Amino acid sequence: MSYEIDEIRKVKLGGVNQKIHIRGEKKSNPVLLFLHGGPGVTNRHGVLARHSDLCDDFTIVCWDQRGTGGSYWGVKDESLNLNQLIEDGAELLEYLCKSLNKEKIFIQGGSWGTELGTYLCLRHPEHIAGYIGSGQVVDGVLNEELSYDFAYAKAKEAGNEEDIKTLEEIGRPIEGCYREIFDGMMTQRKIMKKYGGHSLKSNGTYWTDTALPIIKSKEYTLLDKIGVANGYKRCLTLMWPTTCKCNFMAEDTNFPMPYYIFQGRHDNNTPSALVQDYFDKVQAPDKDLIWFENSAHGPMGEEPELYKKLLREKFLKIAKSL
Repeated sequence: MSYEIDEIRKVKLGGVNQKIHIRGEKKSNPVLLFLHGGPGVTNRHGVLARHSDLCDDFTIVCWDQRGTGGSYWGVKDESLNLNQLIEDGAELLEYLCKSLNKEKIFIQGGSWGTELGTYLCLRHPEHIAGYIGSGQVVDGVLNEELSYDFAYAKAKEAGNEEDIKTLEEIGRPIEGCYREIFDGMMTQRKIMKKYGGHSLKSNGTYWTDTALPIIKSKEYTLLDKIGVANGYKRCLTLMWPTTCKCNFMAEDTNFPMPYYIFQGRHDNNTPSALVQDYFDKVQAPDKDLIWFENSAHGPMGEEPELYKKLLREKFLKIAKSL
């Protein structure tokens, strides 16, 4: 495939140089910005390696958010906070519209990216044509309690005394946080993942499924990879006490743009049990909640063809009217 645009750029956002990759077959296509999860878990490699077929219809943009990957360097601890990430995102939206000659662009968020994306829709809607969220965050505190309870119940059901003991040692999260924020969460996530709460198709670990693909990827420079290695724990540790307090059920649920949720039925990382009630409160020019019955936390990776088919249907219809 040949691309009319395929550029890695450094863009100053919030006073810090941050790395983006823009790729598309035609500059005239609508722009689709991917918001990665974490905080701190870059996805440039995954999007560009596995979903570059979207470049037929979109100019796709992947962004290493402040504090990780190619945007790790020069970031001060005190700037790693929710409001700063939202403002970085707003500046990026404005930059992309000017740079790529668009009035509005589309955004897709995964996991933490749904929290960032939803806040952008609420606070900076002027450059957003439509939103899709997967692994949708609804209530951060309740999210962590339900995810822990899932892992504990599954360990009990399996009679796995080691997992039960480990979960009891880290304790149920309080106000969305474990006593040791990063280590406690990683321990819980590892056990939750074992019992299918993260993916129905992978029996791998966070090392094999998340870290190793980044290390092997040619998308990142050596400095980018160092930025991922150092940034993931730093971003999550510094940002989680604030980001986990998010409760969109208590926020304004009126959106001026189409708002879609593509949710894995079996997600217990950002538990699907919370999504229906939230979606029912959402008011938007168009909205839809689509359940992916054979997916958990990442339906774009678990059911990619169906996911991209529906993404195209939703966003390209809107694009015709822009």
